[in-house]
Amino acid sequence: MLEHDIIIVGGGLAGCRAAVEIARTDPNLNVALVAKTHPIRSHSVAAQGGIAATLKNVDSADSWEAHAFDTVKGSDYLADQDAVEILAREAPDVVIDLEHMGVLFSRLPDGRIAQRAFGGHSHNRTCYAADKTGHAILHELVNNLRRYGVQIYDEWYVMRLILEDGGAKGVVMYRILDGELVVVRAKAVMFATGGYGRVYNTTSNDYASTGDGLAMTAIAGLPLEDMEFVQFHPTGLYPVGVLISEAVRGEGAYLINSEGDRFMANYAPSRMELAPRDITSRAIAQEILAGRGIHPDGSAGGSFVHLDLRHMGKEKIMSRVPFCWEEAHRLVSIDAVHQPIPVRPTVHYSMGGIPVNIDGQVRSGLDSLIDGFFAAGECACVSVHGANRLGSNSLLECVVYGRKTGAFIAQFVQNRKHPVVDEQRYLTEAQQQIQALLEQPGQYRIAQVRDAFQDCMTKHCGVFRTPELMREGLEQLQKLQQQYQQIYLDDQGSCWNTELIEALELRSLIIVGQLILTSALNRLESRGSHFREDYAQRDDTNFLKHTMAYYSPAGIDLQYRPVNITLFEPQERKY
Repeated sequence: MLEHDIIIVGGGLAGCRAAVEIARTDPNLNVALVAKTHPIRSHSVAAQGGIAATLKNVDSADSWEAHAFDTVKGSDYLADQDAVEILAREAPDVVIDLEHMGVLFSRLPDGRIAQRAFGGHSHNRTCYAADKTGHAILHELVNNLRRYGVQIYDEWYVMRLILEDGGAKGVVMYRILDGELVVVRAKAVMFATGGYGRVYNTTSNDYASTGDGLAMTAIAGLPLEDMEFVQFHPTGLYPVGVLISEAVRGEGAYLINSEGDRFMANYAPSRMELAPRDITSRAIAQEILAGRGIHPDGSAGGSFVHLDLRHMGKEKIMSRVPFCWEEAHRLVSIDAVHQPIPVRPTVHYSMGGIPVNIDGQVRSGLDSLIDGFFAAGECACVSVHGANRLGSNSLLECVVYGRKTGAFIAQFVQNRKHPVVDEQRYLTEAQQQIQALLEQPGQYRIAQVRDAFQDCMTKHCGVFRTPELMREGLEQLQKLQQQYQQIYLDDQGSCWNTELIEALELRSLIIVGQLILTSALNRLESRGSHFREDYAQRDDTNFLKHTMAYYSPAGIDLQYRPVNITLFEPQERKY
């Protein structure tokens, strides 16, 4: 049995920043980080646009209070405002700290960190490294892991959270290289496993974003919070779904329909293309539904709109958003200097997740906490995003709450003993789970079930939702769960068996999908990214509260937790 003081699951920004903070706080602690990819390949590396902070380098009138208000308003008033205050207050400090670590931010002519406009923000406060900001930050954090001697288990798949007697005791993990199973016991376990975009068939997320940490938490009997709130990014590259960063609109690009109109004037006249993502995504979807989408031949009635950069000029495009130009050119042969880019909404971000308090401690219910279990980043829900996240607040959340959670863990484990864990029991159960999958005489290929599941979620829980669609979707998910019991694997080997990993990931996806659909069906209002055609208005009287969804094979139970309102009273959300 392996033993560490702290085991962190997930190699992206939140996990890496927590590990660095723990090592800085107490270099004597034995910290390990495990990830199913190499940390440099974590999805954080794909974050493009920037990280918000009130440095006031471009706009001296900005303030943390303005940043907090924009965030709460953007969340459609579902964010917990004590958590938002910490996010906004600590933002400048964490960005300067990243700069001191060596992150290569883009600069103003006088050498200060550059800041750009971003959707839903009332001031130019988004710091950036061209359009490769996540890449720039993650590389420096991983370098710092090595500097501080954090042990990295890369390309290990964590199969199970060990949760006993109201506390987390460790994890069970599987080495993808050779199939070795290992139990790790630890004084504290932290999940930083990212999002679940692969629940849907078109997403900006990478193939590893399968919601494993959320599913493991749910299987352990703990609730997941606000899972109905799934963010569709307005500008996914058509037809592949990869992201064309909001930075492009922040630098001045236009959204154009088949009639050549900048249609955002009809939806958010004060913010235009820089309206919050839920509003912009619905606007694009409505233009397409109204027949003002565009076909590949340029005619009306198609399934995308145009993102037009041509007026920005080659120099600005190539200096400020070079990666977006490269993606469009490489994937769909569009030269954005001379041609508009075809875009439509794509699944991008999960506002919900593992419920935590402001120290990253995981909640076991409305008022109670799990001993020794922590989470941060996109897999967690401290609820700084509520019903809709503002662009450039996700990297910020990872760094602020990764740091804060790491600092808390470093104190938490002092003078604690390692837990007692029955290693053989967990190894035997994991081996039985793997053997059952390998030997299953099923009739369905994994891809067949996964594609049907992703299509089901996309059709039945998309940008616009109706009760009939969602109920039908839940019925289909029940059938697909039964089909999952009848999948078969061609690869029976233990050496780099990616088919086995895909089977384990599919279980995670199906559990997460059920929680999303059930939570959405029971929220009888429209708020942020959750838009119901039968309840088109926000309902603060009945639904100014967080959904807490408990999974079991027999069904899903829902409870609700009040929103923490400390700064701003809810009001109508207009842009």
